[in-house]
Amino acid sequence: MARSQQPAVTLFAIGMIGLGVLALAVGDFAMQWQPVAPWFPARTLLAYGSGVLMLACGAGLLFRRTAAWSARILFPYCVIWLLLKVPSLVVAPGMEAVWLGAGEIAVLLTGAWMLFIRLADLPEGSPLAWLAGERSLLAARILFGVALVPIGLSHIIYVQPTHDLVPAWLPFRNGWAYLTGAGQMASGLGVLFGVLPRVAAWAEAMQISLFTLLIWLPATITAPHRRLNWTALAISWAIGAAAWVVAQNIAGRPMELEQEKSSSVADAGSPRLVAK
Repeated sequence: MARSQQPAVTLFAIGMIGLGVLALAVGDFAMQWQPVAPWFPARTLLAYGSGVLMLACGAGLLFRRTAAWSARILFPYCVIWLLLKVPSLVVAPGMEAVWLGAGEIAVLLTGAWMLFIRLADLPEGSPLAWLAGERSLLAARILFGVALVPIGLSHIIYVQPTHDLVPAWLPFRNGWAYLTGAGQMASGLGVLFGVLPRVAAWAEAMQISLFTLLIWLPATITAPHRRLNWTALAISWAIGAAAWVVAQNIAGRPMELEQEKSSSVADAGSPRLVAK
């Protein structure tokens, strides 16, 4: 992976590590963001296993020797994560909040997908090689663009809850709710229709990162006893990091893709940190 992309990989790795540590600390999944039913067999054991997986794969992304395997594992794991949202979409397709949750996890998935494309280094002739090709890159881009629309729409439909999350020191809090909602939908449409797609993806990544720093970080500092704050902080960080990963890769041309994948393979034997 190109050196310019390494900060985004590091941010994503930190997000996965944070989610893993949180799962191990509370012995549970990430609340409404990982809706595993209470009746699921060995649910607590599975939650600990999920925490170990996210922690190990997050740490693995930081090292060149383990980055490929980490990307190979995180991608299908995030696919399963998104599939957990399907039952609620079937039961309540008219509820925008359900689409919001699915959109957030879809953004997380696109980050893991892009890392898989760039880092997985699949063996020649692998039946999964098509998942690391240019068509897969386009599919991830489409999913990212589609996912942003319900995320932005939720700011407008649920304007009062969004207003309440806007820092009190900012004026015109309703205005910020509408503006950020419109901005996220514009980013999604820009990515989908190729209107300055990389700029649109950068704008989305910046927005989510600002939400993390201005909303969930202060909330966690002021009320560290609330599990929701820690979970929202970790999830928001991971989603924002995924958006940065997508923004770095969204406009890659076929030649760039092959060059960067070749560079990643060449560096795979190095013990240095990816983020170094």
